[in-house]
Amino acid sequence: MTKQEKVQFVIDTLNDIYPEIPIPLDHKDPYTLLIAVLLSAQSTDVKVNQITPKLFEIADNPFKMVKLTVEEIREIIKPVGLSPMKSKGIHGLSEILIEKYNGEVPANLDALEELPAVGHKTASVVVAQAFNIPAFPVDTHIHRLMYRWNLSNGKNVKQTEKDAKRLFPKELWNKLHLQIIWYGRQYSPARGWDLGKDIITNTIGRKSVINEQLKKKK
Repeated sequence: MTKQEKVQFVIDTLNDIYPEIPIPLDHKDPYTLLIAVLLSAQSTDVKVNQITPKLFEIADNPFKMVKLTVEEIREIIKPVGLSPMKSKGIHGLSEILIEKYNGEVPANLDALEELPAVGHKTASVVVAQAFNIPAFPVDTHIHRLMYRWNLSNGKNVKQTEKDAKRLFPKELWNKLHLQIIWYGRQYSPARGWDLGKDIITNTIGRKSVINEQLKKKK
């Protein structure tokens, strides 16, 4: 298979498995999505979805959020981890959104990355899912799978994102990054990986990765 045929195989397989793709984090607008994605750093979407209803009941926009103290925010979000940094970030970015953007979340990657506690991945998720601007946010699942599928060298997430954007058509990025995340969770996890169920890696995967996995099974 050529690289282009491998890419097409990935696209076709993911479209078969996930014709409709749910967004993993519960939210109702760009602001609540931004907060949910920020909270999901080094945490699980399940945990974040348990915490955000309580937070958004009290403060679901920047004007309400700044009325809370950093400590009050921290108390609510504590279960997701990194709460000191995240609570300061949430309070700080809410102030900036009010001062610079009339309380609206900017539909701009660079502007989002300037906000406290908002990294490139968080900003990419927000522009993709809230504003439908093509982006390819790379999380641990995408980074792992792009390496397993021999579509990237696995050096770092920056390189993986560059490779993904080069290989996959731009109009598919927003859907595809979610499809790969779901596939990674269900069929190609980091732990408890059953190669027999992982049709994509089985078909196009990096030989060294497949051989190592087969050795483990023996």
